[in-house]
Amino acid sequence: MGGQHTDRQQTGGRHTGGRRAAGARAPGASVGVEEEFLLVDAVSGECVPDAERVLAAAGAHRWAESGGSFQAELLTSQVEATTGVCRDLAGLGAQLRFGRARLAAAARDAGVLLVASGTPVLGGRPPPPARGDRFAAIAAAYGDVVEDYQACGCHVHVGVPDRDTAVAVVNHLRPWLPVLLALSANSPFDRGRDTGYAARRAVEMARFPGAGVPPWSPSAAEWDARVAALVASGVLVDEAMTFWLARPSPRWPTVEVRAADAAATADEALLQAALVRGLVGAALADLEAGREAPRADAQLCAAALWNAARRGLDGTLTDPVARRPVPAWRRVDDLVARAAPALAAAGDLDTVLALLEAVRRAGTGADRQRRAARRGGPRAAVDLLARQTAAAGPPGPPAAPPDAAPGEKPGVWDACERVTEPDAPLTTEDT
Repeated sequence: MGGQHTDRQQTGGRHTGGRRAAGARAPGASVGVEEEFLLVDAVSGECVPDAERVLAAAGAHRWAESGGSFQAELLTSQVEATTGVCRDLAGLGAQLRFGRARLAAAARDAGVLLVASGTPVLGGRPPPPARGDRFAAIAAAYGDVVEDYQACGCHVHVGVPDRDTAVAVVNHLRPWLPVLLALSANSPFDRGRDTGYAARRAVEMARFPGAGVPPWSPSAAEWDARVAALVASGVLVDEAMTFWLARPSPRWPTVEVRAADAAATADEALLQAALVRGLVGAALADLEAGREAPRADAQLCAAALWNAARRGLDGTLTDPVARRPVPAWRRVDDLVARAAPALAAAGDLDTVLALLEAVRRAGTGADRQRRAARRGGPRAAVDLLARQTAAAGPPGPPAAPPDAAPGEKPGVWDACERVTEPDAPLTTEDT
């Protein structure tokens, strides 16, 4: 379900140091990404229940042998692309772009568009749940909370040695989950209206029991006992049903981080994966040195999460360890500083800095949705999302459009776009 995880040298608040010498890189921990998408009508822009047709057209995943797949989600307006197990960002990026391209092509074949957004931009009738006993059990357990729960997230898995280590790593991740959400914010609209939130998906998730930043846990046994008690109380369908934004995976030897909204672009999904892997690496280094995670106050973690959902990177975020508000981009810089040694060791730091600079220039997904809507209404935001979702190519700023106004700095993902007018909606041929 949607959202269902050093020393620094700075110039102007941006991390510039800590790079590993050229050619000297350590293999990174295993990493994989699950991306959830919406299916929308090519004319109306409203969500449509066409998951079965799209998945049938998508066929087998190219990296199926290493775990890659295309899957149904809770509702029939949603589909998921899962990468195989990867060791480096180049391979992960290739799989992310492949998954998006394959699903986008399958959607076109079905007469619909694939859209990466944390929540639907426009309204429409609630879609039925996907087939399967578990989806039926979820619908029965949560009633109308899931009836129109079309929230989509970007989930990152990072390999760890064992389950006790996974729980200890999750403890270290707790203060950083709101920062990952703010950076990914890509759900400002709800049924055609601007909600005032950058990440409305987090508000939708808060309706479920136990959502948000997970509790600090001393061991895997304590974690499992808490989950078992929640299942016994009837608020969770099963042990795999927790709604926390980071957890030890119930199926794999990984930490799973589910803080991010659906990433607007493959590059932003790659950025989330790199940062999460870097944070996991920092946590593992602390644990090896005997440094326990800070017991950040649960209410301050919740406050930071609300800050992130409300404003994204436009404002302040609560630092739940220091117990004070901090400018959001400074918290991003702090996160990069925390992850920098692991990023440098894997040879990922320069890539991360380039991808972060792209977000600084173009804004978050929520910022870009709002810009498109100001120019052409919410329907134009849907068109922009469809183009961004299927876009391929390496990171980096495009050339300025030939008719750019003097002094107009092009953005990274949408600067060259001329948003489609409301009376000329994007068609399946346009993507």
